[in-house]
Amino acid sequence: MAWSYRKRIKIIPGVHLNFSKRGISTSIGVKGMSVNLSSSGTRLNTNFSGFSNSYRLSGSSSPRTPLQSYPDPQPFYTELSDNIFSADIHEITSQNMAGIKESILMAQQQKAELKTDLKKIKKALIFTKTKKVASYIFIYGLVNKNIVQQVNEDIKAQKEALKETKIVIDNSAVNIDIQFDDPSKRKYEQLQHSFKNLTTAHKIWDITGAHFQDRVAARSSANTLVNRKDARIGFKSLPIITSNYEALYFQNVNGADLYFYPTFILMYKNDQNFAIIGFDEFNVTFSSVSFTETSSVPRDSKVIRKTWAKVNKNGTPDKRFKSNYQIPVVQYGRLRFSSSSGINEEYQISNFEFAQEFANSFKEYKILCRELA
Repeated sequence: MAWSYRKRIKIIPGVHLNFSKRGISTSIGVKGMSVNLSSSGTRLNTNFSGFSNSYRLSGSSSPRTPLQSYPDPQPFYTELSDNIFSADIHEITSQNMAGIKESILMAQQQKAELKTDLKKIKKALIFTKTKKVASYIFIYGLVNKNIVQQVNEDIKAQKEALKETKIVIDNSAVNIDIQFDDPSKRKYEQLQHSFKNLTTAHKIWDITGAHFQDRVAARSSANTLVNRKDARIGFKSLPIITSNYEALYFQNVNGADLYFYPTFILMYKNDQNFAIIGFDEFNVTFSSVSFTETSSVPRDSKVIRKTWAKVNKNGTPDKRFKSNYQIPVVQYGRLRFSSSSGINEEYQISNFEFAQEFANSFKEYKILCRELA
């Protein structure tokens, strides 16, 4: 493979992530026995007194055929509503990414339990300090020095436990250290560069709805109506994953946000509700959009022609409307994200060239990932 991982990463006691050319798997167990979860199925591995065995508990189901993506012929956009959204977050995770998701969930469970322990330790420390003060108030601490010594030892031990528990909580995350070879690193850096350019686009919209319109009946030049909302993108890290590469972040206005890591895409609502999708299942489709812009035209967009608020079938202004006025038709880029597991998200970008560049860079990097898998 073009990048290499530490072969075995300890998440919590008894749980490890295993990285190899076949993908990512999770091992759960103790010395002598473990369960391995991967894309090829579930196996029980035992090793006692020098004898080892491996049993298949379940096999992988037939791989799903990826859905083909084609740019929809939408020559004009204006605004309305009809929802565009992905499937339920719990149904989207790729089959070969289920292991890493389970590991993250277990790490989060451990973190929650540690926070409960932290509260108990704090209460115990307060009680012990109160006990020390009380020993002096009621004199017995002055008479029996051993009592104070024991209390001081308890305070010291509780402070140390408090410190160590805080450190473990702060580090309760899946740590993925990615090392590229030179050709792969250049391809990924190209994707990063194209995304950085994309972040400079003057306007980025999340397309949350689309609806067909009868142009003749509406006296409009637009045959597709859309509902769009401003969205943010940028480089951003998640608390549940630590990596030597920041994720490429897309805000999702009506669902889970998207985070692009070098080997998978993560859709994230919160620490307990997220999905992980492999690059091989994730599609980025680019298309050109001619948008009838009723708002101000972004400074990095190109006006390709003008139309009228009310038009005849042949494109001429409808003279029955005295207050009829011209509207610019602007060229935007559209990025559609999809997967066989149910991702369905669309973004409209004011900078046509940057949107196209990002889609091309993603496609090239995805091809490289497949070749090196």
